[in-house]
Amino acid sequence: MKKIESLKRIIILELSLIGIIIDTAIYTFFWFTMYYPVLANRARGLNYYFRGHVLVILIYFVLILFFTSTFGGLKVGYLKPGDIIFSQIFGIIAVNVISFFQLSLMGNWLVPVRPMVYCSLVEIVFSIIWTFICNSFYHRVFPPRNLLFVHGDRSIDDILNKFSTRPDKYLVRDSMNISQGIEAVKAEGMNGHYNGVVLWDIPTADRNKLLKYFYSVNMRVYMMPKIPDVLVAGSDSIHLFDTPIMLTREYALTAGQRFTKRTIDIVCALLLAIITSPIMLITAICIKLYDRGPVLYSQIRCTRDRREFRILKFRSMKVDAEKDGIARLASKDDNRITPIGKFIRAVRIDELPQLFNILKGDMSFIGPRPERPEIIDQYMDEMPEFAYRMRVKAGLAGYAQVYGKYNTTPYDKLKLDLIYIENYSVWMDIKLMILTLKILLQPESTEGVDDNQITAMKAAENENTES
Repeated sequence: MKKIESLKRIIILELSLIGIIIDTAIYTFFWFTMYYPVLANRARGLNYYFRGHVLVILIYFVLILFFTSTFGGLKVGYLKPGDIIFSQIFGIIAVNVISFFQLSLMGNWLVPVRPMVYCSLVEIVFSIIWTFICNSFYHRVFPPRNLLFVHGDRSIDDILNKFSTRPDKYLVRDSMNISQGIEAVKAEGMNGHYNGVVLWDIPTADRNKLLKYFYSVNMRVYMMPKIPDVLVAGSDSIHLFDTPIMLTREYALTAGQRFTKRTIDIVCALLLAIITSPIMLITAICIKLYDRGPVLYSQIRCTRDRREFRILKFRSMKVDAEKDGIARLASKDDNRITPIGKFIRAVRIDELPQLFNILKGDMSFIGPRPERPEIIDQYMDEMPEFAYRMRVKAGLAGYAQVYGKYNTTPYDKLKLDLIYIENYSVWMDIKLMILTLKILLQPESTEGVDDNQITAMKAAENENTES
C-alpha cells in the first residue's frame, strides 16, 4: 500500500515537472524565433553556440522551477486549484520580468517587451489548463481521506468547518469525544472505515498514547500542535551522551543573524521606499482630498521585549474611529473604514509608511505583527504565552501573515509566529518576502474578524492555554 501511494505521488510530481518543462519550451520558442534574432542583429557578430543556447534555457528552467515551487505552484492536491493557478501565474510573471532584464543586459539595451508579454500569456493559459488536468488526475488516484475526528470538550464547529472547505481531500466521517475512552477510540479508528485520525484539543497524556498507538499501526494522524509542541519542533538535536537531547535556546536570534537581518532590512526598505514613493504620494493626496483629515495614522505598538514605538500607517478609517478610547480589531464590513481605506487596506498600501519604522530600527521586514499594548494585555490575560512572540522585532510581514489570515485566532497566530522564531534562517526571511508578494493580491488575507469570531476568541485561547 505504501509503495502504491509513493508511486502515485511520484507521478503527480512528474506531472508538475512536465508543466515546468513545457513552460520552458514555450520560452525556448520565443527565444529562438523572436529574441535571439533581434539580439544577433543588434549586436553584429553575436553568435551563440549550442552550449550558449542551452545555458539561456537552463537559467530560465531553474528560475521558473524555483519561483513556482516557492509560491506553492507544485503542490497539486495539497492546495486548492485556484491557489495553484494563482501561484503559477505569479511565478511566471516574476520569472519573465527577470528574464526580460536578463535579455536586455545581454543586448545592452531594452529588448522589445511585446514578445515577453505574448510568452507570458501563452504560459499562463497552458498553466491553467495543465493545473486542471493534474488536479483531476490527482483526485482520481487519491480519493478524499476518511477521517475519525477525536476531540475534547471545546466546541468543534469552527475546525470542522475548516475541514469541510476541502471535501476533495478530507471527509470527516465521524467524531468521538475523548471522554468515551482511549480504548474505544482505538477500536473505532481501526474498524476499517478510516484512513486517518484527527486529534483535536485533547489532554496531552491521552494524545500521546493515541499518537504512539496509531503510529505503530501505520495510521495517518493529523494533530493540531500546542505551544510546547512548536517549541520542541524548533529545538536543536544535540548528542552529548548516548541519549538524544533536545535543546531550546534562551535567545531567539544569534548576533550574526541579527546583523544579517538588519542589513537586509535597511537595503530592502530603502529600495522599496524609492520604488513606491509615487504610490505613497498619490495615496496621501487621495486621503487628504477625501475628508481633509490627517494623511498618516500614528499609533503606539510594541516590538521586541515589549518596547513601545509609534507605528506609521496611511489612515484608512474615519478621523474619530476610536473616539470612545476603546482599542478593538477591525471587523468585516467595519463602518469606520473609509472607501479609500478599503482599497488601500485590500492592497496593503496603508502599510507602506512602516518602511520608515524599519529604517529607524523599530521594526523588521519579517517578524510578528506589532500589536497595541491594550490588545496585548487582553490576550495575555487569557494567554500568557503571547509574550513569547515579542522575543524578536515586530515585522511588516511575517509567517502568520503569509500562512494565516487577518482573522486567524490569536492563539493560532502565536503558534505560527513561534514556528518562525524557533526555526529562523535568512533563507526563511527571503522566502517569506517573496511569498508576501503573492499574499498582497489575495483578499481573504485581509478579511476582518467577524462578530461571532470575536466572541469565540477568548474561550478558544483560554481552552488552549498551557499550564
